[in-house]
Amino acid sequence: MLRPMHGVRVLEVAQFTFVPAAGAILADWGADVIKVEHAERGDGQRGLTTVLGVDAISQGSSFSPIVDGPNRGKRSIGLALEKPEARAILDELIKQCDVFITNFLPDSRASLRLDLEDIRAVNPDVIYVRGSGFGARGPEANKGGYDMTSFWARGGSGAGATPVGADRLSPMPAGGYGDNLGGMTIAGGIAAALFARSTTGETSVVDVSLLGVGAWATQFTVNLALMAGGPPPRPPVPRHGSARNPLIGPYRTSDDRWLLFSMLQPGRYWDEFCTVAGHPELTTDERFDTVEKLMANAPAAAERVAEVMAERTFEEWLGLLETIEGQWAVVQDAWGVANDVSLRANGLIATVKDAEGVDRELVTNPVQFDEQPAELRRGPLFAEHTDDILRQLGVTDERLIELKVAGAIT
Repeated sequence: MLRPMHGVRVLEVAQFTFVPAAGAILADWGADVIKVEHAERGDGQRGLTTVLGVDAISQGSSFSPIVDGPNRGKRSIGLALEKPEARAILDELIKQCDVFITNFLPDSRASLRLDLEDIRAVNPDVIYVRGSGFGARGPEANKGGYDMTSFWARGGSGAGATPVGADRLSPMPAGGYGDNLGGMTIAGGIAAALFARSTTGETSVVDVSLLGVGAWATQFTVNLALMAGGPPPRPPVPRHGSARNPLIGPYRTSDDRWLLFSMLQPGRYWDEFCTVAGHPELTTDERFDTVEKLMANAPAAAERVAEVMAERTFEEWLGLLETIEGQWAVVQDAWGVANDVSLRANGLIATVKDAEGVDRELVTNPVQFDEQPAELRRGPLFAEHTDDILRQLGVTDERLIELKVAGAIT
């Protein structure tokens, strides 16, 4: 299979999900990604045993989806970056890398000499990549952020997902939601920077913030606000359907499952739906027998659709709706997504062997080349490759022992 990043060397000094997710994607695409972890604690994400009240580590195993997901395919080295001996090793790794990626805050970058000038002094041709909460400039450049704060709250998604009049803000639908979108964004930026370097010889600094990714995700509404000179109005949302279309929105089946309709041309699909649903009389109902009437009386039509949908089970509706031209989808929870027939058919859920040799499954990145699914490798154990990486740098076994005694490496 095509691995377009084969031969590209990436040095990652980052933790948690946002920036490491970019490294995982590059590894999926064939890059050699070396992950630098704190010599004692490792990536802070390794210490999370539960996420949103759910166990994050498979009992009796080293496998942790929240670690293996954003770190699959990498090699891990434990370095005490504050020690001179470790810095010499880091410099050797910098010399050999094409891309340096970090999400450390400015003060930490300065104290550990990880700023652009420090890295470029060692390797002038390196592509330097910063992931941040609020951007590399401005009054909040030194402020840390997670996707819950920078992406969801500040980027507009939280407000947009919360119904008018709600007594609480809608939470993110999944842990790492903005982080994973941000990681894909960073990976795309790196790919563009590598292409530019190969064609022009010019290297780049790549900046991606969670706030910027959040604004990009909500740009439709933000752009409307910019045009209007204020927040766009949020008209009341009918209980069913939309104000002008009964074939838009979620409907509940008799067994409390949900289907979502997105048939944007109600006149085109109304007769078909009513016939398949076993209620052809609705097509001749004087309230709905023309497109104009259907749209004018959409709330009443939507109430009838809700009643019709409640007559049958989820499985019964799947069989009936399978034949229609109009657009619809099942509303799936995480287990439904994990077993989605199209994700499975396209290899977007892939098997990976964990450190104990047990087959596990992870969601792959959504980009495929030549119709070939990504081939995943597990994430590294903490500092698993320290000795191998150093030996590749020419470090002798005697020196390895000295570095470990000095606390410079794990």
